[in-house]
Parts: sequence; C-alpha cells; structure tokens
Amino acid sequence: MWIALTSTRLETAFADGGKHPYRVLLGILRPHRRQLSVAIFFFVLKDSPLWILPILTGNIIDIVVSGAGIEGLWINFAVAAAILAQNYPMSLAFVHRFSTIVRSAAAELRNMLTQRLQELSIGFHHRSSSSVIQTKVVRDVENVELMLQQCVGPGMSAITVLIGALATTAVRVPSFVLVFAVTVPIGVVLVRMLQRSSADRNEQFRKQVENLSAKVGEMASLMPITRAHGLEQVAALRVAGSAEDVRHAGLELDRLNGRFNAAAWIAYQVLGLCCLVLAATVSMTGFIPVTAGEVVLLSSYFAILTGGIISLLGLAPILARGGESIRSMAEVMQDPDIERNHGKAPVQDVLGDLRLENVRLSFPASQSPALDGISVHIRPGETVAFVGPTGSGKSTLLNVALGFLRPGAGRVLLDGADMASLDLRTYRNRVSIVPQEPVLFEGSIRDNVTYGREGVPDDQVRAALVGANAAGFVDELPRGWHTPVGERGTGLSGGQRQRIAIARALVRDPRVLFLDEATSALDVEAEAQVRDALARLMQGRTTLVVAHRLSTIRSATRIVVLERGRIVEIGSHHELLELHGAYARMHRLQDA
Repeated sequence: MWIALTSTRLETAFADGGKHPYRVLLGILRPHRRQLSVAIFFFVLKDSPLWILPILTGNIIDIVVSGAGIEGLWINFAVAAAILAQNYPMSLAFVHRFSTIVRSAAAELRNMLTQRLQELSIGFHHRSSSSVIQTKVVRDVENVELMLQQCVGPGMSAITVLIGALATTAVRVPSFVLVFAVTVPIGVVLVRMLQRSSADRNEQFRKQVENLSAKVGEMASLMPITRAHGLEQVAALRVAGSAEDVRHAGLELDRLNGRFNAAAWIAYQVLGLCCLVLAATVSMTGFIPVTAGEVVLLSSYFAILTGGIISLLGLAPILARGGESIRSMAEVMQDPDIERNHGKAPVQDVLGDLRLENVRLSFPASQSPALDGISVHIRPGETVAFVGPTGSGKSTLLNVALGFLRPGAGRVLLDGADMASLDLRTYRNRVSIVPQEPVLFEGSIRDNVTYGREGVPDDQVRAALVGANAAGFVDELPRGWHTPVGERGTGLSGGQRQRIAIARALVRDPRVLFLDEATSALDVEAEAQVRDALARLMQGRTTLVVAHRLSTIRSATRIVVLERGRIVEIGSHHELLELHGAYARMHRLQDA
C-alpha cells in the first residue's frame, strides 16, 4: 500500500515528462520538507564560520592597526573558538538528517520505477532491453543521489555566505553591497549557460551508456552460443564498439566542461582582484571611509563567494547528469503503454470459459496483422492446442488470452465478461503459465515452487513436487528442497527446471493453464517425464497449449491450426488428419 501511494505521488512529480528536471526534484523532496527544513537549519549553523570568521578577522586587524587593548583580541578569539566548536555537532546533525532524506528519496524512486515497470504492458518489456531498464533503476537513481549529495551542500553554502556577506556589508560598508549583489547573478547565468550547452552532450552520453548496457546484457545471454561457435572475438568487438562510443561521448562532454570551467575560473579571479584593489583604493584615498580590517573583510567575502560559485560551476556536470537521469526515468513514468486495472471489476472466481470474438491485433513494425479475425470458444475443462508455422500468431493468441496484449478490434470474454472491464491481476492470480524456458530465481527449490504464495504447508509443496515428477531428483539433492538452484536455475538441467515450473503451477491450483512450447527444448527422456507431469497438471483445468511437436497434443480436445494470423482448421487430432489439410501435412512432415 505504501509503495502504491508513493508511486502515485511521484507520478505527479513526473507529470511534465522530465522537461523541467529540477522541478521534478522539488516534487520528489516535497514530502520530506519538514526534515529538510531541520537539515537546512543545522547546515546554516555549521556553515556560519564561513561568513562570521572574516568579521572577526577584520576586527582583529583593526584592533592591531588602531593599537587598542589586548582584551578585544581575546574576545574575538573566544567567539571564533565557540563558532568553530559548534561546527562538529551541527555537521553530524546535518549529515544524519540530510542523508536520511536522500536515501529515502532514492528508495522511493526505485520503488516507483519498479511499480511502474510492473504496470507497463508486456509489449513495453518486449521492446525494451532488460539491461537498459536495469540502468534506469540503478544508475539513474544513483546519479540523482549523487547530485543531491554533492551539489546541495555547496549550493546552500554559497547562499548562506551570500546572505551573511550582504547583511554584514550592508551594515559595515553599504557602498559595496552592489558588488556582491552582482557577483552571484553572474555565477547563476554562467551555470545556466553551461547546463544548456551540455544538455545535448549529456543526453548523448546517457544513451550511449544505455546502449553499452544493452550490448553487455546481450553478450551475457548469448555466451553459450558465442563460445560454442568460437565467436568470442566478434562478441568482444561488438561491446568494444559501444564502449568506444561511450568513451567518445564522455570525452566530448569533459572537454566542454573543462573549457567552460577554466574560462569561469579566470573571470572570477579577475573580479576578485578588482574587488581587492577597489576596496584598497577607496580606503587609501578616503573616498569612502573603509578601515584596513574592512578591506580584508570585503576581500575575504568576495574570495569565499567566488570560490563557492566556481565550486558550483565544477558541479555543473553532476547537475546536468542528474537532470538527464531524471529525464531518463521520466521515459518510464510517462510511457503510455500501461495496463490499467485500477477501478475495474475484480475477478472473484474463474470457471475457465474463454471466448475470442473476431479478435484482430497488429504490431507497429509489421505490415500484416498478427491476428486477423480470430473467433474461438474454449469451454471450462477443455484442452485446446494451437499449432502452425512460425509467425502464425500462436504465442500472440496466448498473450491476448492472458490479457498481456489488448486486441485492436474484437473482444475477449472470460466467463462471459469482457476482459477489458476486468482487473486482470485478479484473473492472473487464478492462472498458471509453463513456458518453453522456465524462469527460476536465485533461491531454494522450495522458494521457487511457492513463489508468490505465503505460508504454503510442507505437505502441499511435497504433493506438488510428486505431481510434477520432481520429488525423486529433489530428494537426491544435498539439502533437498532447500538446495539453492543458482541464478536462473543454472544448477538444474532443462528437464528439472521444467518440472519445478510445473510444481509451481500445481501449488497455485489454477483454473486456467497456459503451456507455451513446454517440452520443445527437452530430450526424449526428459520430455516423457515432463509430459507425464503435464497430464496430471491439466486434469480438470481449462488448458491452452502452443506446441510445435504434434505428438504432444494428440489428446487435446480440439486443435486450432493457424496460418498468417487466421484460423484455417479446427478439430480433434483424428478429425484433422481425415481432412488431409494443413494439419495432416504438418503431421506427415514431422513423421518423416
């Protein structure tokens, strides 16, 4: 619930699509404004020596020049010591408060992105590289953290010194207020110029890094194929090309920042020298009554101010990078391809009656429809198989029946209700999927079997493993079902992973079952064990099967033959063989 509320609030912050990233940042920090106010209070106290010590230094110089008593020196020394002593506890208090704010905001951002990624459609995830998504959740949020940690302190320091300097100067040397009042706006203009000039370079750099992440992810996933075909050098060169693009984009960005920072540093050093000479001139000529201590005071303030502004200019690349990361996160937050379930009717129970009525669906990159006028009624408890050549629309049809893809025309009915009006999350709680490549996470076998189910009793887990023909090999493992399976189940064979996936489906006791090429990647022995487990899993459940091996679907209630997104034949195994049509032709080819 907390994550959902946080996500909703942060969605508002990203409403402008990241066009004004620092406005978004204020929206992210708004819920922490009380803690932020307290942190700023501690910061002002800890940073007060920056603008108070020049006053005390000026006083001491005036005492020395005027020959006043030594008591004044000790008073100024005591005040300076007290101000310096309070810096330590105030610094700790500020760091604690501000660090809590930054870390909390970063956690909220990551939770927000994770929540939105869960809401975005399967189409979005098919289009997006998992490595790029990982970069947005990890690296982009880290850049925002870095921006807050490294830029807020110097920024507030420059502001507090400016206010202190203006107030003191207004009292001690009012004629010099204008000099300080002009200095900071010049610095702000310079920072804005640098940000605008580097905006395109930062965007290019960010996209090159995302491209590199995608290439590295691709390299990792293709490693077995790469090694099997001796293509290590080809794979390394593909990543090296992207790394070179990142190097070039980063170098161009660094050169731009370097040229600008060098020019700004020279400009402010000249301004500081001018301020010192001006203050000394008016003091020597008597044009304005300025003491030697006040000359030091004015010069010190100007040096501190210019140093702060130069420091901010040096942080401009971090500001720009953080702003670009906010725009990157906005790409996820503002993507319109979202599955909206809020406010729709929850599914209380599933009988398993599915009806597709004249369903059409097209993908933007394809000229012909993926599904073209599909109408089929799947009754409760039926097993309906979908077969056809590659690209005929089999997996697309399963994704439509799951609600992952929305038809462009026609409708899909679940137990007589239009799925467009239903909360599909509550529907999917009552279905199970056994894909061609079962997905296991790094945890124990028991964790994988009970994924998403809390408090599953041991006897139910045992029954699921037995029903999936998995109990035998699980019992032989060193720690039984507490044995870790490794990342993506690398500690198990393909057939073992598939049987763990079937056990996971059995634990869920689904009303509707989706099997997508569940045995196509297995050898004959493993396929026989998995097929036996699937037969038990399918009993009494509405089952939709996609298969290339026709031998695995002979017992299906009906077989639907697809070609180019259309249904060309439908019937039982024996009925379709007697038609001597597309199915019979496929059957002969496989037998041959």
